[in-house]
Amino acid sequence: MDEKKLQTLLDRMDIIDTSIRYATGVDMRDWEIYRSCFTDELEVDFTGTPETQNADDWVNTARQLVSPYTATQHIITNHNITIDGDEATCIAYLQAQHYRSDDTGVSALTVGGYYTNKLVRTPEGWKICKLKLTITWTLNS
Repeated sequence: MDEKKLQTLLDRMDIIDTSIRYATGVDMRDWEIYRSCFTDELEVDFTGTPETQNADDWVNTARQLVSPYTATQHIITNHNITIDGDEATCIAYLQAQHYRSDDTGVSALTVGGYYTNKLVRTPEGWKICKLKLTITWTLNS
């Protein structure tokens, strides 16, 4: 196998691993792992309006978003990756389940959609510099 093909395979695996760390970090509430997915500054678009944020501030926002839930499970799959030198785009399907159990009963929110993330190669590996979530459906129960 030539070096270019091998590097492409390694890059793809590192980018997919970044998506897996993203999901694992938020679901396990391991904010150090979650933070490792991002450049120090990133653009976040969960509403249709991109906003540049400090990564530590984004991690705190994510922590607040999931804190009302007893458990979450983010499933990120079907990674479609385009690499151009030290930059990449990863479009991946998402199904995120949010479960809450409290004195009022049990409730669940499931979100389906996809991420369109831009990543850059860093000395520590590929990191997300633009995080975009497009929600295509939700289910409340």
